Amino acid sequence: MAKPSIHVAIALLFHRGKVLVGWRNAEQHQGNKHEFPGGKFEEKETPIQACRREVMEEVGIDLTDWHNFDFVQHDYDDLQVNLHFFHTYVDDTQLATIVEPWTWFKREELDGLNFPKANQDIVNRLVLPQHIKITTDLSDIVQLAENTLLYWRMQLKVHELETALSALPNEQLAKIMLNVVQWQQLSKDLQQRIGFIHFKQNQLIEYQSKDRPQGVICIAACHDLSSLQQAQQIGVDAAILSPVQATNTHPDVQPLGWTQFSEFTKAMDIPVYALGGMKPSDLEQIQQHQGYGVAGISNF
Repeated sequence: MAKPSIHVAIALLFHRGKVLVGWRNAEQHQGNKHEFPGGKFEEKETPIQACRREVMEEVGIDLTDWHNFDFVQHDYDDLQVNLHFFHTYVDDTQLATIVEPWTWFKREELDGLNFPKANQDIVNRLVLPQHIKITTDLSDIVQLAENTLLYWRMQLKVHELETALSALPNEQLAKIMLNVVQWQQLSKDLQQRIGFIHFKQNQLIEYQSKDRPQGVICIAACHDLSSLQQAQQIGVDAAILSPVQATNTHPDVQPLGWTQFSEFTKAMDIPVYALGGMKPSDLEQIQQHQGYGVAGISNF
């Protein structure tokens, strides 16, 4: 006998790098667990309509600018759930109208919460690595440090790119970031196995929210506040802001400095990595200036 199957809209609400989380009562399915806002579709509702309605009913705010995030199908013993995830941003003016008991959590805190199994892949996507190693040497993936992703920055012909990546196991491919142009050249199978996509600042201009690749983490390179805002507008997962400090590779570029870096990151709802004169040990200082993580080349 086939299990009953339901479709559920789930909202990921972000504010200043934090995520809104609630608690499922014991009498609910998968009760006594943390949850994101959401619920079952009503008759003739689209997934986004269901998501907007559920957030209005449960959280108390009406949000209209939604981005597709992911789709997850999960089988429990008694039920199959089809989860349609969307995300959006909550501005300062809406905070006071959020009803209790919803709580804001930092991304790195989500791992310590008790979510239903169907949400675990999404939680893993939200808890981003805090270190990005930038390299032209793919063999660095073998000795990649914990909590680190590898941005493989190279220029290869398509068949060379496919051959090099196809030789790697899935757990290593999941830690690799490619520029969106190289990623688009890959086979569908490899695209689904690569964990991260990189956008250069000039590439952001070509994308609208509807064009953002789905089911993969997108990180944009930004050098000013307007590009950070554009990145957030199209729904990327995070941004790399540079240069924070002076670098030998770009001695003619004026660095942002910590004051301006902090001003920019305070204005954003997406996590921001610091790049430019950074080393892994700078992570604490970056976080003191509202950054999320650190990216680097020579110092990594």
